[in-house]
Amino acid sequence: MAAMFCVSGGRPLKGTVRPAGNKNAALPILAATLLTDGPCRIDNVPHIRDVETMLALLAGLGAAVSWTGPNTVDIDASRAESRELDAALCARIRASILLAGPMLARFGRVSLPPPGGDIIGRRRVDTHLLALERLGAEITVGDTYQIEGKKLAAADIFLDEPSVTATENALMAAVAVPGTTVLRNAASEPHVQDLAHFLVTCGAAIAGIGTNTLTVDGRSGRLRAAAHTVGPDHIEVGSFIGLAAVTNGAVTIEGVRGDDLRSTLLAFERLGVHPRLDGTKLVVDADQERRVRPDLGGHVPKLEDGPWPAFPADLMSIAIVTATQCDGLLLVFEKLFESRLFFVDKLIGMGARIVLCDPHRAVIAGPSALRGQVVESPDIRAGMAMLLAALAARGDSVIHNIGQIERGYEQIDTRLRALGAQIERIDDGGMGGKGGKEATT
Repeated sequence: MAAMFCVSGGRPLKGTVRPAGNKNAALPILAATLLTDGPCRIDNVPHIRDVETMLALLAGLGAAVSWTGPNTVDIDASRAESRELDAALCARIRASILLAGPMLARFGRVSLPPPGGDIIGRRRVDTHLLALERLGAEITVGDTYQIEGKKLAAADIFLDEPSVTATENALMAAVAVPGTTVLRNAASEPHVQDLAHFLVTCGAAIAGIGTNTLTVDGRSGRLRAAAHTVGPDHIEVGSFIGLAAVTNGAVTIEGVRGDDLRSTLLAFERLGVHPRLDGTKLVVDADQERRVRPDLGGHVPKLEDGPWPAFPADLMSIAIVTATQCDGLLLVFEKLFESRLFFVDKLIGMGARIVLCDPHRAVIAGPSALRGQVVESPDIRAGMAMLLAALAARGDSVIHNIGQIERGYEQIDTRLRALGAQIERIDDGGMGGKGGKEATT
């Protein structure tokens, strides 16, 4: 059943909101329960489609899975078995590839169907496979990735790129391989750190958490079961900063981790948006300056993303929409994905003044008066960006394909209504129009 958001924009958001748990931490942590010997309780898990798919994949392996609270999952993978993964489920999410490391360590083999995920450009799996090969796995590539590793051995591994999920896969495999494994050029994003802390709680020995070199003192046998609380989603925090800024709202975001936000706050300050960090609260006041700060000499400034701790690629779409409401010129440079910027044509149709220079660079001239349009959500992050644009625009907008947004943002319409947004989630039961309106609107 298709669904859409109907949004009436031009109203400032006001109130207090709490970010959901980081989905990019929850997914590898759930996969890592395959390495444990009993029931694990994971709290602050976002109740979103990607998480449901990961849980279905684990259940398909024989794990006992249950939601015991709105955001709490109990999972016991002690009786999981080496089975074929459901190809249809794997095609739904990129994170299905995170099962490669723990399944290899647990069962000695894995047949991995190609993972799905957002269409934001080529997303190579080479780094994953090369890292597992360095641990002694034998890999055959065909319609599926056949990975065999009955006798894995510790190794010194230099990742050919600081891939988040490749780092996580290698880390989950390495903790079950006796000896010292060193992962160099490793990713160090908050969600990678969160996974590492969970593994340590389960008994793994990992040094260098938060750096680009992880040293793992691996040991054979299962890790012990443990409880863990997923950290707040710093990408969602950045999204709420953008929502407050583009609507000229006043929003307090509770339960944040300041250390996760340094590059994000620096980027927004360049746009003339100055949130105030007060312990675990982040306050975005109304009437922000919203003026792009030029480089010295009056040159056009550049905002670029990169591996952590640089500005996160997942917030580039949010920054672009925010820049359309700020006075001045900004060049954005999206380095990681060659298709992520293609959503800007939808913003141009809403009245934004943007020149797409090439697949990686765009120039935004603001401020622009956006107007409501009928648009579509191409992926999770661009979909959220379109929601920002619709709330900033004058008039009504309709956003189709919102399943993409809901893959990453839990009950976003309900939470935005609590901040004063006029947004309705409408199911189209094949009748078109506004048939099937949900009672919660």
